[in-house]
Amino acid sequence: MSFFKKLKESIATKTEAVTNIFKEGLSKTRTAFVEKVEELITRRKKIDEQFYEELEEILIGADVGVNTVMQLIDDLRVEVKKRKIEDASDLQPILSEKLIQLMKGDDHSGLRMAPSGITVILFVGVNGVGKTTTIGKLAHKFKSEGKSVLMAAGDTFRAGAIEQLEVWGQRVGVDVIKQQSGADPAAVMFDAVQAAKQRGVDVLLCDTAGRLQNKTNLMEELNKIFRVIQRELPDAPHEVLLVLDATTGQNALSQAKLFGEKSGVTGLVLTKLDGTAKGGIVIAIRNELSLPVKLVGLGEKMGDLQQFDSEQFIHALFAGLIQREDDFEAEKTSE
Repeated sequence: MSFFKKLKESIATKTEAVTNIFKEGLSKTRTAFVEKVEELITRRKKIDEQFYEELEEILIGADVGVNTVMQLIDDLRVEVKKRKIEDASDLQPILSEKLIQLMKGDDHSGLRMAPSGITVILFVGVNGVGKTTTIGKLAHKFKSEGKSVLMAAGDTFRAGAIEQLEVWGQRVGVDVIKQQSGADPAAVMFDAVQAAKQRGVDVLLCDTAGRLQNKTNLMEELNKIFRVIQRELPDAPHEVLLVLDATTGQNALSQAKLFGEKSGVTGLVLTKLDGTAKGGIVIAIRNELSLPVKLVGLGEKMGDLQQFDSEQFIHALFAGLIQREDDFEAEKTSE
């Protein structure tokens, strides 16, 4: 069975609505990346040095990341030799297969939830990446699954951050625990954990500052928040999610390296994937950091924040090819 057929069968067991969200959200990347690869394969029938060079350029252009691209091209060379492939068109399924392997890693992309009691999820990341929007959409997702949710406005430094979270709270029908602007974020977290315990909520979603106006170090501030939460709930936070803006490409990768090393990040959220042709950054991040991508933002709507799924991601990228393979099969059958 061909690789694309296997991928399609695997996707068939998933909900069509989610498949469509991935397809629509990744349409810009599909045009910039896969269609260019197809054009290259049609133009250069044979696999030679020039073919590899052009493929390398396309992958780097889609922000797959230089290190990852070098690794990928090396892997492809090995496969081409091993399988004695000469025709460029036979390379596409192998490329897709390699991309899935790079993205899968050995981890589970689901959010880690507390086995009982309150699940605490902490959000970190620089300003402007879509942190508050992500918290609001995730609150909506949990609520629609029947869970009770509380949000904590721990970004007390950015002008309007508390109000922005409150607007989301009203929109999704979730209470926000807050203090006045400029208050100690750790104090807000203390209040939020107490409120979560008293109300017996299932999930507490905590916003944090992306930048501090005063002299204290952001990482020190985060450590203080950790200590306050852990004093009250020893196993929390269950997830520390770093929110990154996919449209910033390689810059998102450097932020992930910076935060990942110092702030106990357990997973990543990539927002605004629908707004970029450089969705290859997901592959670069997944391959260069040992951090799982947990959630992806694929559009403006509430339901467009989705749990990351490497098969859905690759299926959405190669949707045109898979359709063509299907049409070809159907033609052969009807003859």
